[in-house]
Amino acid sequence: MRQLNKWQTAVFLVGAFLMVVGAGLSVLAWKGAPYVFSVGALAFVTMQMLQRYEGTNFVIRRLRRIMLLSDVMFLLSALLMIANMGNVFGLSHITYIEYVYNKWVITLLIAAVLQLYSTHRIGNELEKEAKKL
Repeated sequence: MRQLNKWQTAVFLVGAFLMVVGAGLSVLAWKGAPYVFSVGALAFVTMQMLQRYEGTNFVIRRLRRIMLLSDVMFLLSALLMIANMGNVFGLSHITYIEYVYNKWVITLLIAAVLQLYSTHRIGNELEKEAKKL
C-alpha cells in the first residue's frame, strides 16, 4: 500500500476525529454537527483514496474495493445527516420519515463495520505478503 506523507496522515487523522465528533454531537442535536461530520468524512475519504495498492494480490485488491464501498457509505451518511436537518428533498412527510429521517445511523454503522473488517484484513494480508519476500 502506498503510504501517506506527514501532512496527509494529519489530514486523515483530523478527518477521522471530526467524523467521531460530528456523529457524537449529532446525537446531542447540535445544528452544526452534520457539517462537522461532512468535513471530516470528506477529508478522511480523500486521504484514504490516496492510499493505493499497486500489487497483484487479489485478496488485497478485493479488500480495497470493500474499503472504497465503506468510503461511499461514509459520504452517504454525511449527506443523510444534512438531509436529516429538515426535509431538504421536498418529500412528503411520510416518505421523509420512511426513507431519510435518522437513516444516517444505519449507513454509518455499515460503513464502520466494513472499514474495520477491511482495515484489519488488509493489515494481515500485507504482513503475509511481506513474509513471502
